[in-house]
Formats: sequence, C-alpha cells, structure tokens
Amino acid sequence: MKVLLIKDVYKLGRAGEVKKVADGFGRNFLLPQGLAVLATPGAMKQAERIKAQAEIRRTELNSELKGLADQINGVVLTFAAKAGETGKLYGSITTADVATALQEKVRFEVKRQQMDMQPIRELGEFAAHVRLTMDLMPEIKIIVHREGESADGAPAEEKSKRKGKKAEEAAPAEPAAESTEAAEA
Repeated sequence: MKVLLIKDVYKLGRAGEVKKVADGFGRNFLLPQGLAVLATPGAMKQAERIKAQAEIRRTELNSELKGLADQINGVVLTFAAKAGETGKLYGSITTADVATALQEKVRFEVKRQQMDMQPIRELGEFAAHVRLTMDLMPEIKIIVHREGESADGAPAEEKSKRKGKKAEEAAPAEPAAESTEAAEA
C-alpha cells in the first residue's frame, strides 16, 4: 500500500513523502491516527503543500523545544537496583522508569514512548536518547548501581562513616571556640 505522510512518523519518514508500507500498518495505524492518506492522484497534488506546512510546523516545534533539549542533554539519572553476583539485575530498568525519573528531574512531561533505549538488565553506565522531535534527540546518562552501594561502587555504610568522622572532627573545634569566648566574658 502506498501512502502520503501527513505528519512526521518516526522511523518511517517526514510529512509530504510517499512511502510503501504494509497493508496492515497503513490500514490499522497510519490512516486511523491521521498520520497518512492513501497516495491517490488527488492527494499527490497536495504533497508539496503538505510538505511546506510540515516544514513550518517542524521549525516552530524545534525552536520551542530547543531550550528543553538543552536542559535534558547531559542529565544523569541514578538508579539503585537489586543485582546478583555477576551484576545482572533481578528486574530491569524500563523506559517507564527512566521517563518518570527524568520527568521529576526536569519538570516536563516525558512519555515512555519518547525514550529511545532498551530495558537495562545489568549494573553500569548507559546512554539513552529522548526523542522530542525527529531532529531533537538529547542524550541522557543512566547509572545503575547495586542497592546499598553508592554510584561509585563503595558501600553506603562506609560513606556514612566517612561523613560521620568529618562531622566529629569539625564538631570539637566549635565548642572550643565557644569556651574561649566564655572565658573572655
């Protein structure tokens, strides 16, 4: 089946292009969603107009989302997960998990369908892309570490002990200063 795309369709093409697609894909998805029309001679006459309108819409959308793309680009998300001895997770970090964490961090609604990644099933650092438009795809960094450990691999207990020692070292210095002030008065 040949269709004329009315809107940009990810991994298929841009508006105004004529594409040959599977009958079921066209009949069950593209046509009902209003993403395409059948490539008839009458529709082909409108292809240039559709392409020009889509180009205007695309540039407007890109300019609107440029600030958001800059804000999202380089964001680091950290997840704590249960994992086995070999580093394999007992569950997985899915697109929904990443979208929710990103949404909390940047305060902008990001849908799981916009995440361009495979489910994460092991410990480590991963990169994922957020598909805002066909042209704007900022990259984020995802760090998955074992539950009970910090992101750098040290156990959380050791970090809290280090922080505790630093607090203890700083604490005696303050009372000493207060006692000298009391002695002067």
